[in-house]
Amino acid sequence: MTQADGYLLDNRQREAAQRFGAFAALFDPTTFRHLEALGLAPGWSCWEVGAGGTSVVSWLAEKVGPAGRVVATDIDTSLLATAAHAPVEVRTHDVGTEEPPGEGFDLVHARLVLVHVPDREHALRSMIKALRPGGLLLIEDADPALQPLTCPYEYGPEQRLANRLRQGFRGLLAERGADLSYGRKLPHLLREAGLHQVEADAYFPVASPACTALESATVRQIRDRLVAAGLATDEEIDQHLANVAAGTMDLVTAPMISAWGRKE
Repeated sequence: MTQADGYLLDNRQREAAQRFGAFAALFDPTTFRHLEALGLAPGWSCWEVGAGGTSVVSWLAEKVGPAGRVVATDIDTSLLATAAHAPVEVRTHDVGTEEPPGEGFDLVHARLVLVHVPDREHALRSMIKALRPGGLLLIEDADPALQPLTCPYEYGPEQRLANRLRQGFRGLLAERGADLSYGRKLPHLLREAGLHQVEADAYFPVASPACTALESATVRQIRDRLVAAGLATDEEIDQHLANVAAGTMDLVTAPMISAWGRKE
């Protein structure tokens, strides 16, 4: 997806760094656990697709060491500048339309990326093409349709408002080509693409400070789109942000499904 397509969650918006910080707090432990279980070791060559922020890139760089290589790509690399030193190479790249930035990678990883890419089939082929024989692919993506609510326990007006705004957000994503049920498809897609030893699991964070931070940053980032689409008023958004800040609601995110496999 190019920026001209009107990506809903632009990395250059001021809330983007707050969202990536919340993602790191929520999902880094799961991502790192999977990468370690896959055998990540010094000297590996890794491609981090749609890197966004620096937490995973910096962790990978530490693990592969000076003998390794980490290529971090995104359509907008503005938040990756601090990570752009050996063994990290930062490149502007659109995984949905362009050829991979090289081949022979030991590991290719993408987190919360492909759900937003219109040509996910091309992106998946590109990521597998980039792997060496025996190389590993780990894709972690959300499945908002599996759990579409902000507040699964809807017992008052605050929760109902939160869930209505979340539904509006999901609608805006779908209009821009997001596949809101993509996460559950990953094991099948990896097997269909010819990968072996395919496995998957899911992580579903509930009621954490990072969930609250993510909700606040996301709603502030898309508030103009929600209002312009007639999905909410400024007053409703202000009320929701005040409700979130009060810290009395149990806020959740969509489940993140992690799937991995090996290239033959």
